[in-house]
Amino acid sequence: MKKVVLSLALVAALGLSFTSCRETADKASEAMESAADSASEAVDDAAEAVGEAADSAVDAASEAVDSTGEAIGEAADGAVDAAGNAVDSAKEAAGDAVDSVKDAANSAVDSAKETGKNAVDAAKKAGSDAVDTAADKVKGL
Repeated sequence: MKKVVLSLALVAALGLSFTSCRETADKASEAMESAADSASEAVDDAAEAVGEAADSAVDAASEAVDSTGEAIGEAADGAVDAAGNAVDSAKEAAGDAVDSVKDAANSAVDSAKETGKNAVDAAKKAGSDAVDTAADKVKGL
């Protein structure tokens, strides 16, 4: 009877282990499916996050390019304005210099005319005085 009881215990143990293995296999299969689903969702989430990060990087780069372009445009406009102001100042200074030279030349011409007129008047007076002196000498002879 011992053998029968031991045989029944052995059959029961084997029966339970097959059932247990089948359930374990089912649980392992479910766990693998669950893990695969989780991994798939994680990959999808990661891909979506990478896509959003790439979009954000593209947007940031685009904004940086736009800002740089605007800054360059403003700097160029400032340089053009400064160059225009420098040209205007140079024109004005040259015009002032020309006016000053004209005024100085006109003053010199006027002064020369005055000096020449005074010299002519002095020569006329000296000639007239010389004529009068000569006439007086002729009369006195």
